[in-house]
Amino acid sequence: MEGSPRPPRTSTATNPRRRVAWAAVSTSLAELTTLRLGGPAGRTETASTNDELIELVGTADEAGEPVLLLGGGSNLVVGDDGWPGLVVRVATPRVTIEDDVVTAQAGVGWDTLVSRALAEGLAGLETMSGIPGLVGATPVQNVGAYGAEVADVLTGLTVYDRHRRIAEAWLPERCEFGFRTSAFKHTHRYVVLDVTLRLTRSPVSRPVRYLELARRLGIEPGETAPLEQARETVLALRRSKGMLLDPADHDTWSVGSFFVNPLLDAVPEAAAACPQWQADGKTKLSAAWLIEHAGFSRGYGLDRGRGTVSVSTKHTLALTNRGGASTAELLELAAEIRAGVEDRFGIRLGPEAHLRNCSL
Repeated sequence: MEGSPRPPRTSTATNPRRRVAWAAVSTSLAELTTLRLGGPAGRTETASTNDELIELVGTADEAGEPVLLLGGGSNLVVGDDGWPGLVVRVATPRVTIEDDVVTAQAGVGWDTLVSRALAEGLAGLETMSGIPGLVGATPVQNVGAYGAEVADVLTGLTVYDRHRRIAEAWLPERCEFGFRTSAFKHTHRYVVLDVTLRLTRSPVSRPVRYLELARRLGIEPGETAPLEQARETVLALRRSKGMLLDPADHDTWSVGSFFVNPLLDAVPEAAAACPQWQADGKTKLSAAWLIEHAGFSRGYGLDRGRGTVSVSTKHTLALTNRGGASTAELLELAAEIRAGVEDRFGIRLGPEAHLRNCSL
């Protein structure tokens, strides 16, 4: 949900925008991200309706002001210099449920939506319990966990096109979903306003495909479990890996998985023992395994330098702020890990996190 293109100034919106004098507020982005890193914002605003969101973004675009859209800040790395323009906090709150169809605006907390769907007896989101962030970010990354992803249940969404200055409905086919990617991921042209999901009325989960989760549930892969049991088991798994936000636990001062599991046409011989799965016609490898077997174990970094950044003590995919860190220190650790994995296995890892006003 972040970024700032430079749309043509000759474009016009389909609806004339109200001209509003927005009160600017100076904010440190370290206060708004789960990493607790990032310098100051030029100014921040909050959008509580889709009209406000479109107006804030459109007005800034017309003025040539850089825009950073901020949801939960859970997959965002901002440079120590901060963001030089407008930061828009997305807080659009509406959820509607009609039979098995759920529509949620971008500012709804993802896990809040999961919990509400389960309370309504709707299956399909249970294995994605506990994922931080907001609904609007989920199509961008095609968010998923434990064998399920948003693309499995998404039937449509509303998108604001910053170049054409219009809001329009998209079908899933236009989103180009793949493993942790979509048509939105490498462009800042579009702002997701809401998503529509079709779920299943059922007291039990969808078939559990992920072996680790099936074992925890005491079932065979492909079997189902009661909805709440599935959710609580997923939450317990995420908690054990430091993937549930907890201000008191520095292992959760992270962006979750910093690197994405690589998708390869061919697996190098050096990585033949790495756990692997088929996805999108390619072979997906475990980035966590590659990192650990390249010599970066849990807690790596705690005894180095100032000890302010390290690999999580619970999960090798998470890079963490131990307190008092800088973005530069975190990215230095990330670069060291990426170089080490490439030297050992010939595989170059890419960041799953979104980097803004900084680079790896």
